[in-house]
Amino acid sequence: MYKVGDIVVHKRDICKITGIVKNYRLGEDYYTLSPVDDSSLVIHTPVSDGRGLIRSVITKEEAEELIKEIPDIETIQFDDDRSLESKYSALIDSGKNKDLIQIIKTTYLRREEKENNGKKVNEKDKNYFRLAEKMFYSELSFALNKTYDETKEYVVSKVTGLSK
Repeated sequence: MYKVGDIVVHKRDICKITGIVKNYRLGEDYYTLSPVDDSSLVIHTPVSDGRGLIRSVITKEEAEELIKEIPDIETIQFDDDRSLESKYSALIDSGKNKDLIQIIKTTYLRREEKENNGKKVNEKDKNYFRLAEKMFYSELSFALNKTYDETKEYVVSKVTGLSK
């Protein structure tokens, strides 16, 4: 069970637990959460969290280890664009950082390939890329105590240094 003041990931947002409401709905206790990047928003989620909507933010050590693993994380294998979109959606919903990395790598490589062949980049790829990046770098920036942009630059420099 988390405590008031803990920082957690709820679905796609980094949130601070600002309270615990007893018997909030159907006799069940609920956390009151506030996203760290939008304190005006209030989220209530069950303490029991049977659907896995809430988890701890990764630690700095876990973030550094994850960055080292990025070159070895494979891209998404797919048969056609429709099945790829379905996979993107499932991976986003998982909220797992390695799944987000798969999306980022796959969409990045697809974009590069299309641009090199003079083709238009798929709008869905752009949208999933942005969403996966936002989710991934937001959590990492919190864990590494850096800004979003500093984190992105840091990860890119580490990954390019590792893959050489």
